[in-house]
Amino acid sequence: MTRRVVVVGGGITGLTTAYRLRQLLPDAEIAVIEADHQVGGKISSSPFAGLDGIDEGADAFLTRIPFAVNLAAELGLTAQLTSPAVGSAYVWWNEMHNIPEGLMLGVPTDLVKLAKSDLLTWPGKLRAALEPILPATGVGADSVGRLIRHRFGKQVHERLVDPLVGSIYAADTDRFSLSGVTQILDLASNNRSLLIGARRARRKAPPAAGPIFGSPRTGMATLTNTLAQSLRASGVTITTGCRVESIDRSGAGWLVNGEFADAVVLATPAKTTAPLVAPLSPDTGATLAKFDHAGVVMLTIALPGDTWPADYAARSGYLVPKPMQKWVTATSFASSKWAHWQPTTPEGGVILRISLGRDGLDLTDQPDDKLIDAALSEVGAHVGLDLQPTEHRLTRWPAAFPQYRPGHAKRVLGIETALATDAPGIFVCGASYKGIGIPACVQQANSSAQGVAKYIGVVLS
Repeated sequence: MTRRVVVVGGGITGLTTAYRLRQLLPDAEIAVIEADHQVGGKISSSPFAGLDGIDEGADAFLTRIPFAVNLAAELGLTAQLTSPAVGSAYVWWNEMHNIPEGLMLGVPTDLVKLAKSDLLTWPGKLRAALEPILPATGVGADSVGRLIRHRFGKQVHERLVDPLVGSIYAADTDRFSLSGVTQILDLASNNRSLLIGARRARRKAPPAAGPIFGSPRTGMATLTNTLAQSLRASGVTITTGCRVESIDRSGAGWLVNGEFADAVVLATPAKTTAPLVAPLSPDTGATLAKFDHAGVVMLTIALPGDTWPADYAARSGYLVPKPMQKWVTATSFASSKWAHWQPTTPEGGVILRISLGRDGLDLTDQPDDKLIDAALSEVGAHVGLDLQPTEHRLTRWPAAFPQYRPGHAKRVLGIETALATDAPGIFVCGASYKGIGIPACVQQANSSAQGVAKYIGVVLS
């Protein structure tokens, strides 16, 4: 009997799940259903400033966590991968400040290097210096912000950890679970002092074996597009522009929009998943419906290069801490960060990617002109220039970033337990659950595919 598995969601998690399922279940019928008219989810690249693939969302993935880089290798993309040309960034606090050396996601590992920074005041540095002698805190209230303020004081939190973590996850770290930042969670769980634990971790880490980040030269969408091509070539059906409206029981299986499946993988955001599973597992549906998601806007601009300060050419961009924020949260000096992102238009010049909005500051419904004016005004003030773009592109990402509220890991465990009892054969995975970055989504896809294969091989055999 031929088994059929439906994967709902054509982002990186859903596509990778289908890819692994094809390997694990070579004789099964596998279908991917995506509501959008193209695959990729939150990964998107498009032409800009004469270049073929400038990213509109994530522009890289971590290579020292193996899952995404291994997937790229399986797809034959290793030779296409490149890494940032520059890595150091600034923090904007009334002016540009260098980020202190010796940080682990903003957590200091060296008090001497922290003392040399002009980003913190001396009272802020002295407060941070108390951290190694404080009694153990543990994970406490499961809030990144509360933990860091308790250990290091207000300034390390608001000028280092919050802008660094917040820029990655569009988060307000006071309302963000430690389970979303596993490096800090590990430090808090296994060390009395975060600083000493972070220093020890850096010393024990193997020597760097290459760059920290990687991306295809033709844009991150190359990864998802190549995945989709591989799936189609292997017989996986991918249907786009189709929204899943219902999942109903049918004997030992399920009806997805009226079509039978032995198992279903929901690789969709929590808010999308909630109404689909609520009739099957009310507790799961109620929990998922309470998940929060943050929306952001990305403005990409091209500028004439003759006015761009030379100092900025050696930097990847800058972060804006919340007390300094209006609408702009971070700016990437994209054509400095990526050597292959040099505009080929006659005007030449510089490409910037400007991030606007975050958790608690949703700007995705603001009109284009207000977003563009605010971005140019704020960034112009930050860099000391009257910005006059030769080209611009505005991308809205509503509800793009799941927000891991305190207690997140316990809620996810409850969801998995309830589904296994109420709706066996229904699996959930993706950024809403066990990690927001691309490697974490690939890892979850791998695990979900293994779970489906085991379910089909054991339960349905």
